[in-house]
Amino acid sequence: MDHTAPAILDLGLLLFLAALAGRGARSLGLPAVIGYLLVGVLVSPFTPGYVANRDQLSVLADIGVVLLLFEVGIEINPLRLAREGRRLLLLAPVQVLLTWIFSAGVCLALGVAPAGAAMIGLSIAMSSSVVVVNITRSRRRTTDRRTDEVLLGWSLIQDLVGVGAALIMVVVLGIGGRSGLTAVAGVVAFGVLSAVAAFVLPWLLRRMQTEHDLFLLVSVASGLLVAGVGSRYFGVPLALAAFVAGLAITESPVAAEARQRLLPFRDLFAVMFFVALGTVIDPTDVVRALPWLLAFLAMVLAGKVLVVWLLSRFTHLGARPLQLSVGLGQVGEFSYVLGALALGAGFISKEVSAGLIGAVVVSIAASSILVRVVGARSAAE
Repeated sequence: MDHTAPAILDLGLLLFLAALAGRGARSLGLPAVIGYLLVGVLVSPFTPGYVANRDQLSVLADIGVVLLLFEVGIEINPLRLAREGRRLLLLAPVQVLLTWIFSAGVCLALGVAPAGAAMIGLSIAMSSSVVVVNITRSRRRTTDRRTDEVLLGWSLIQDLVGVGAALIMVVVLGIGGRSGLTAVAGVVAFGVLSAVAAFVLPWLLRRMQTEHDLFLLVSVASGLLVAGVGSRYFGVPLALAAFVAGLAITESPVAAEARQRLLPFRDLFAVMFFVALGTVIDPTDVVRALPWLLAFLAMVLAGKVLVVWLLSRFTHLGARPLQLSVGLGQVGEFSYVLGALALGAGFISKEVSAGLIGAVVVSIAASSILVRVVGARSAAE
């Protein structure tokens, strides 16, 4: 048993440091995720001092991103969105498409290969669901109720559209070593599995609702199991499979309870995801990637913040246009996943990847802070 002591020490130390860093970040008015990222940088092999076990951390981070996107998938209710957010069902996909085309075009002009440009363009088009949820539920929030509703709805539809587009790219580009009919068959087979899960899992969860421990176990295990099977046997990237697994049970009566039970686990492992993200940030790469970082931030401003502002300003959604556009003005966890897939497939260079990771960090911090400032000014007026 003593041979596991270093791993236990590693995990305990990282969680403790993450808690302290998250508290410190919040005391400065920053989101806690910035503190988690900083811890990752401090324990990475690129900085002096203590180095975390990357293999162990990557497993925990994968669990974190699976539970994170599984829970986001449960949050999306397509039928409710169709009833309550009809204009959003048009506006959010239009924004994703416009931002995608604009950002991919800029990347092509800067010399990125077409496949890499397409994946980065989609990355820029999507916002961070975690950040948006934190904006709408923070004790320091300055958003009004309607802006909260539109922020959440817009972000969820972005995820729905983005995951669909990403699955298509997985097939077209042959990511994961599969291409052509093999890739199509894998996605179709995973769709069948998800449809079966949509019937079986709610049925199973309903029969365990009074057994709180078993209900929790099945809720967590179902997300990990469906995502793992989708990735291992059907060639669907782990994060995309987890999102679809969440969508599979979103319409069931027990979906809300399953989501609530998942939240503590999601929060715990999501911390490890952001810490792991920090460990891949090489400060020397960030310096070399500074032009890419600035380019990606410019794409976020011109291709997403401006587009969202124009669409909301002239369609009278009832939300505050500037606060809405700033609240969506970041790239987040799903964008990192797409960037990692593009880097692994050889579609982008390390410098481009480092610039994208830097854009994730800077845009999350800027969006989380500026959305409060813009909201406070709007309220004062």
